[in-house]
Amino acid sequence: MQGVWRELAGLMLPVDCAGCGRPRTELCVECRRALARDGRGARRVRPRPRPAGLPRVWAGAPYADEVRAVLLAHKERGALRLAGPLGAVLAGAVRGLRAVGGPLLLVPVPSARRSVAGRGHDPVRRIALAAAGELRRAGTGARVLAVLRQRRAVADQAGLSARQRLANVAGALEVPGGARRLLAGQPVVLVDDLVTTGATLAEAARAVAAADGRVIGAAVVAAPSTAFENEVHRPAGRGKEFPVESS
Repeated sequence: MQGVWRELAGLMLPVDCAGCGRPRTELCVECRRALARDGRGARRVRPRPRPAGLPRVWAGAPYADEVRAVLLAHKERGALRLAGPLGAVLAGAVRGLRAVGGPLLLVPVPSARRSVAGRGHDPVRRIALAAAGELRRAGTGARVLAVLRQRRAVADQAGLSARQRLANVAGALEVPGGARRLLAGQPVVLVDDLVTTGATLAEAARAVAAADGRVIGAAVVAAPSTAFENEVHRPAGRGKEFPVESS
């Protein structure tokens, strides 16, 4: 119910732009254009040190400026209508994986139940649904399958080192038995709003693989700029630069 009240309040009360603070608009034209521009520049990211089992990860934008502000407004302040532009950025990261074949399953990394209850919504699932819609409109089959669950509580990751984060989430996720048949042999893209050390995505990949899902990569809205690959190449027939794939 909290999410419903927030949406109603957003319709009736004056709001400021989540990106720059401009009054009386939830996302101004300039910030919306900035997000759209970032969403067209998806690149591969590599957290260092790279945790074992981490699939290849693509991010839609650096975690800075308008992107950071909009992500926080959606996640922590319940600006639910921002899921649309954030989903477009996430869709760009999914396209970066260059997945081929049939429809994709977007499997969101789950938030803790207490976090969902406190926020009144599940931000990653909401962004994933928006991304799937964006992909379908562009002709790419995609649907969201929220089958990952936390099997035990984990500590807040903020302030933990990369090694501590790995220990914190190890074995914390699972796919319940009844949902396993939905994943068997299917191409899965793990999705999240942000990647830092990659520990949570590596754990999500382990849990999906244990349920016989085929993880082909992970896509996130944003990542720290230090994690982006620097080396780029220009594919034939396209003007935008993309990072070189390497093993």
